[in-house]
Amino acid sequence: MNIVSTKYTLNIMKMRRIIVSLLFTLAVLRPCFSIEKKYEDSSGLERGQITNIVVDDNGINKRPNTSNSDQKDISVDCNTFSSLETMYQISRTDLSDLSFLTNIARSVLRTCTVAPGAMTNGVKNTLGFRAITPGGYRAIWVQDFTMNFSSGLVSREDGLNHLNLILTRQNGPHPVALGNGVIIPPYAIADHINLDGQPVFFPGTLDPNADMKGKFGFRPPSNNQYDVIWLTHMLARNEDPKTLLNKEIEGLSIYERLKRAFEVPEIDKETQLISTSAERRAVGFIFYDVIYMTGDLLMASLIRYRTALQMAWLAKTIGNSEDVKYYNSISQKIRTNIIPVFGDHDGSRGGWLRASTGVSGQPDVWGSIFAIYVGAVEDDEKKRLLHTITNALQKEGEIEFQGALRHVPISYDASSNSAWEQTDEPKNSYMNGAYWHTPMGWLLNILQPDYPNLADTVKRRWLNFLRGQDGKVWECIGWEGKANKNSSFAPSITLPLGVLKYAEVQADQLHNPEHYPFP
Repeated sequence: MNIVSTKYTLNIMKMRRIIVSLLFTLAVLRPCFSIEKKYEDSSGLERGQITNIVVDDNGINKRPNTSNSDQKDISVDCNTFSSLETMYQISRTDLSDLSFLTNIARSVLRTCTVAPGAMTNGVKNTLGFRAITPGGYRAIWVQDFTMNFSSGLVSREDGLNHLNLILTRQNGPHPVALGNGVIIPPYAIADHINLDGQPVFFPGTLDPNADMKGKFGFRPPSNNQYDVIWLTHMLARNEDPKTLLNKEIEGLSIYERLKRAFEVPEIDKETQLISTSAERRAVGFIFYDVIYMTGDLLMASLIRYRTALQMAWLAKTIGNSEDVKYYNSISQKIRTNIIPVFGDHDGSRGGWLRASTGVSGQPDVWGSIFAIYVGAVEDDEKKRLLHTITNALQKEGEIEFQGALRHVPISYDASSNSAWEQTDEPKNSYMNGAYWHTPMGWLLNILQPDYPNLADTVKRRWLNFLRGQDGKVWECIGWEGKANKNSSFAPSITLPLGVLKYAEVQADQLHNPEHYPFP
């Protein structure tokens, strides 16, 4: 393509993006504006001046757990669209549906926000800035905050504050032994950070020094090392990336800290897949953290694949050609090995990709969907996998219930007592057979091109369920409400919303960084 046609194409993309952005902003959102206003909350107590208020049908800035009157409300980012793919994505998603989802997400994010000095569940926020928790939990989870940020409803200031917190709590250059063989490797990223600033590197506890005898792994979860890169990637797309990536935090640039975090998870060097053993076990993905897995891990490897592409993009923006080659080679190696390692070669798993090659290698619904979403499988393999997914969606409850997804297809449960081969969680509860809305955006995204009617049917079930919940956003659900857990879990709505609004990590965007123009 010559220079003239390239500039013409980019101008057309920019014009279309602006038009769609204006339409969406006018049709879906209340105006984003800065005002100073005194108001009364439901208790009738007057508060001080506030800025960046978002006015909605439920009133102004009704935020629980807030004691400081000068805090900004969770506000919608008016720089709504970042790529041509976004325009296509928006055109396939009814604006009234996005409006409904946006309002619910805004509401639940307010319940997740803890102002400086405020208390939540008996814990005080001493971080010096407002903290955004997942909802229902007393700490900031790295993964969940990043998912919340991907929705576009969390301000850039909040994103930078949390990124700085995560990287200042990154482990230093030496391993830390917690006991019972549990080790925090050099430069590991915490699983979550308490509201007093203490980093906790393993799930299942708020105690920074607890080893839990390796119940949640002997090494920290893999995906947290990559989620901080995803967060940085999103932030870098909306400013001069060099300024952000070259910023120093305790003697190391942000880019250097990300590079070191990327190398923390243990891998198979031949395939570049995440691999874990019983003796050095690490959780691969937090939404599987109560499931005992060994061997090569599908979801963790797919997240590593996506992150390698994001790192290549970051390296390119700062002119580091050697790192671009390095990360691209990793992504290509992972992509090459997904089907050979995790594919259903003998037909015993109904066409699904398996979750692991060791213990708990059940057919993986989330992983199979995510593999298509990030472009790790293509052509005939993609068609076969889509066929498996669509067939399962025709069977009531097999993988989907009320627009939520199970981890393992019911027909392929490990036993009558458990969906997975090894877990302490009772069957049909939490990660062992309950249904989750968190991955719904991925599913709708991959169904839309070839199965638009099915995508719409599933989406309607999801939206109808949400409309009947009086504002509750469950972490997971089940039949007759028996598996319903945590009624204010933000990632259940923010991650799907981010996918529907932005197609945040569509394969084409990842493989073609030029589709990430800056606003």
